[in-house]
Amino acid sequence: MPDITAPMPGKIFEVNVAPGDIVAADQEVIVLEAMKMEMPIAAPSAGTVKSVNCNPGDAVQGGDVLVTIE
Repeated sequence: MPDITAPMPGKIFEVNVAPGDIVAADQEVIVLEAMKMEMPIAAPSAGTVKSVNCNPGDAVQGGDVLVTIE
């Protein structure tokens, strides 16, 4: 199961998936706001979203698991 992690500290700007959604490889799943820029975070592989561990406005640290795909 690949986990999608935060590449750096920041704030969750947008969550584009929910548990049960089917995603394609390279599909944007989260938008992270860091250093006053919006950074899209994409799924590393196709699969089904098992869990979403963040909400818009949440502060996250680098390495935090944001989404799990199975």
